[in-house]
Amino acid sequence: MSSSHSERPRFDREMNKPDFKELDLMGSPVSPLLRHNNGGGAATTTSSGGNSSNSSAGSVSSKNSNSTATHFSGELLEKSPGLPGSAPVNRIIRPGHRRSVSAGLPLIYSGSSFTGGTSSSSSLSSASSNPSTILPSGNICPSGKIVKTMGLRTSNKTDTLGDGKGNYGHGSIIRGGGGAKSGAATADPEEMKRAGNEMYKRGNFSEALTFYDKAISISPENAAYRSNRAAALAADGRLGEAVRECEEAVRLDPGYGRAHQRLSTLYLRLGLPDNARHHLCFPGQHSDPAELQKLQLLENHINRCADARKIGDWKTVAREIDAAIAVGADSSPQLIACKAEALLKLHQIEESDYYLSNIRKSEQYTPSSQIKYFDMVAEAYTLFVQAQVEMALGRFENAVSAAEKARRIDYSNAEIAAVLNNVKMVARARTHGNELFNAGRYAEACSAYGEGLRCDSSNSVLYCNRAVCWSKLGLWEKSVEDCNQALKIQPNYKKALLRRAASNGKLGRWADSVRDYELLREELPGDIEVAESLHNVQVALRKSRGADIHKTKISGEVEEISSIERFKTAISSTGISVVHFKVASNEQCEELSPFVNLLCVRYPSIHFYKVDAEESLAVAKAEGIRTVPTFKIYKNGDKVKEMISPTHQILEDSVRNYIL
Repeated sequence: MSSSHSERPRFDREMNKPDFKELDLMGSPVSPLLRHNNGGGAATTTSSGGNSSNSSAGSVSSKNSNSTATHFSGELLEKSPGLPGSAPVNRIIRPGHRRSVSAGLPLIYSGSSFTGGTSSSSSLSSASSNPSTILPSGNICPSGKIVKTMGLRTSNKTDTLGDGKGNYGHGSIIRGGGGAKSGAATADPEEMKRAGNEMYKRGNFSEALTFYDKAISISPENAAYRSNRAAALAADGRLGEAVRECEEAVRLDPGYGRAHQRLSTLYLRLGLPDNARHHLCFPGQHSDPAELQKLQLLENHINRCADARKIGDWKTVAREIDAAIAVGADSSPQLIACKAEALLKLHQIEESDYYLSNIRKSEQYTPSSQIKYFDMVAEAYTLFVQAQVEMALGRFENAVSAAEKARRIDYSNAEIAAVLNNVKMVARARTHGNELFNAGRYAEACSAYGEGLRCDSSNSVLYCNRAVCWSKLGLWEKSVEDCNQALKIQPNYKKALLRRAASNGKLGRWADSVRDYELLREELPGDIEVAESLHNVQVALRKSRGADIHKTKISGEVEEISSIERFKTAISSTGISVVHFKVASNEQCEELSPFVNLLCVRYPSIHFYKVDAEESLAVAKAEGIRTVPTFKIYKNGDKVKEMISPTHQILEDSVRNYIL
């Protein structure tokens, strides 16, 4: 698994597909406003299409009133005589709603209330109590404006509904005092949904979420909008939010199959097979055989992983976790934490830390406290592993914090309690040992670090710290032993490698020291201390073998050239060659020579040579050397630069510029 962590996890495209189907009336939550029925009057009705706006043209009240009264959110009640012979009823006037043809004369409405086939009808059939103020049919304009009509007295100025200035019989119809200026009052949630779907299909998930949010703000109890928003969140890698949105959709519409399917896929990705099965096998809906097979495989891998973990078979644990991730559980913090735990036990500490760091960077879903991983509350298990990794890397304060959090979440778990106790004791021992070391009490510091190792025998940091104490006491052999233990636990532990190289040098084990310093130089190519130490132990090794070090080229050493043939061969070699023309009796040459040696150590990829212009006259004459010190830089046999008496800074800058 790669993260998966730097890249967005794979997602089942079918389950992520936006819900383009219309909602069924029985499957959609009904607005409390539509369910309202005052005193047993006639109930209002709505169209059942998915594009309906869940509203009615009016509602009936059993109370008679001779005056206009407010109803719900600022709506106006208009007195109406109703059918012949019946008692007058109060009619709610809403902006932007049509009346059915059978209801009599049409109400005035704004053309902006039409939204791609949506409709809202009322069963009310009444006329205004003041027929002289009602406009005749045929005067309704899509623009929302009223044109002049014969037989009516109107001003020359064209009026717009909701501006409070027109003469509309019973007054301007303004919803909640906002009038036509309110975008939320006239926006159609289905239009927002369609725009969101279009953005989703284009892969613009952030834009899709914006539209879905608008649709939800208008119609918060619509399950389809919630489900579509979950799809966009999941595609954007925000699985925790997607689960919460899907759960809300299911709460609003318990029989909504698409939301159940989406939840099942999300839970599978999060490594929660029981939750996934609950929604995949929801009563009354057909279960996808392919998804059932994935679910069964995931359960098998997790069970085998748990069995292997009990007996400490960490290689099998890692293998089963990889298989579970391949099935589809690619975003489970608990499975990733389990992989990190296996790597830690296999002494791959840096890789273990890498896996955990990706969990911390990602947006997580917090499972219910009832969900267990390896007999631990799921959230506590992740912290349990984190505490162990932090301690192995010497981040003791972080380790204590993580273990304490795990303990608070799952107080009764014995494994968590043991880790918390060990972490605290090791952290205390490390702190005490450091205090003693800083006070120069090295023997006591060794004892303090030993106390910590009795609590955690695989802590490479404590071994390395104790190795430093042994070296301060001149006990080089013990220092090497502790370094070996630290490197066995953490093979790439650079501090332990450096300490072992130095201790082996003190013991005269030059070959071992050279090997460690060469490994360090590969890891730290720009480290001057490492390069100088390597040079010194190489010289010592040559001496110990009886070699003539003046005639032997050692890595990081300036080679002396005396013949014209050797000079031509040297400068013709591939790469960069720097030649220092000098004279032994020249003070400036003698001052520059040690610095050239240092550059040779700092830049091991560059070939450094020196030529004594007095002893090698043929070379000096062939190169036209008249003044010393002179430096010439060659690249693949061609001279690229020449400098006479350069400063240290100019010389190093020139060398650095030509590094391959």
